[in-house]
Amino acid sequence: MTKSFTQNDLIRYIYQEMSASESVELVQALQVDAVLMQEYLDLLCSVEHLDKLIREPSHQLVARIKDLARSTQGVEKV
Repeated sequence: MTKSFTQNDLIRYIYQEMSASESVELVQALQVDAVLMQEYLDLLCSVEHLDKLIREPSHQLVARIKDLARSTQGVEKV
């Protein structure tokens, strides 16, 4: 019986969160299922784009937050 793989399975494979035996099964499925392979490639592309995103706030945002904090320093906390 052939196992059906889900999008979650593909994500687990991309992030290397599968057991070795599951990975072997998935690779075999990718070799024979063009739709599954395309979904895998799409997810892989998305992950690569996510990895390139800026992970720090802009200097402008930090400055605005600091300005707001300074302007509320005199406000009494309840």
